[in-house]
Parts: sequence; structure tokens; C-alpha cells
Amino acid sequence: MGFKKFTNAAKQLKPDDRFNSLLAARFINCFMYDGKKSTATRVFYDAMDIVAKRVKDQPPFEVFENAINNCKPNVEVRSKRVGGSNYQVPMPVNRKRQQSLAFRWLREAARAKKGKPICESLAGEIIDAAKGEGTAVTTKDNIHRMADANKAFAHFAW
Repeated sequence: MGFKKFTNAAKQLKPDDRFNSLLAARFINCFMYDGKKSTATRVFYDAMDIVAKRVKDQPPFEVFENAINNCKPNVEVRSKRVGGSNYQVPMPVNRKRQQSLAFRWLREAARAKKGKPICESLAGEIIDAAKGEGTAVTTKDNIHRMADANKAFAHFAW
């Protein structure tokens, strides 16, 4: 009896309606709260409309793709126990995890901004991330900095 790590969800995922993109569909699913997909879809499309208004020189979906790419981490630190002490060992991140971390950081950054509608804070975070600034990119930079600081323990990588 084998253990299956991944489900069939990636094959079953349909592209979203407006941009015909799997990336957008995946982000909408990640952004969804309590199974309310129509709400998540509306929030995402409203945010993309706001991005289109604020950024004139690029299509909004291109801005979104740039934002995701700027949030993807290349390395992360993982805890490893060696000889009775725990070390933060820097390890490369695979593509699937890079994307899920980027989605999570964008989502959490947007949800953390209080006092304005979620579509506005998501749009602001997407624009900031596309420029290489903002909370999600800061999180990525902190992870990279931590991995760089613990480079001495890289030989513990398993």
C-alpha cells in the first residue's frame, strides 16, 4: 500500500474565466475563505481592475505575474536536529512550494491591511510586489537573509 503525496487537483484545475490562466485560478483558490469561491473570484477581479487603473503602462495580469515572481523565494531555512542541537539549515525551494509561499505571503499581506476593502489592499500589495517592495517581498527578503546568515550549516542539508 503506497502513500500518495499529491492529489489530482492540479490536473482538474480549470483556467479562470477572464484571463484564461491557471495561475489566476490557483491564486483564487488559495485566496478563498470558507469555500466562498465566488467571493474570492470577485475580490481578485476587482483588485485586477484597480491594478489596471493605477498601472497604465502594463496589462494588469502581467503586473500580477511580476508580483508573484518577485515574491517567490529561492531558498528557505528548515530546522534540523543534529547531535542534540537544532540548526536552521538553508535549503533550495522547489517550484510548487515557491508558488504556494508567494500566494500565501501576498494573501496574508493583503488581509493584514485593515481599514479598507480587501480588493483595494490586494491591489496595492500586487502593485508593490511587482515593483519589488511591499510586505510579501519583505517576507521573502527576510527568508533569504536568514538563509544567508545560516550558510555555515548548509552541509547539514539532507
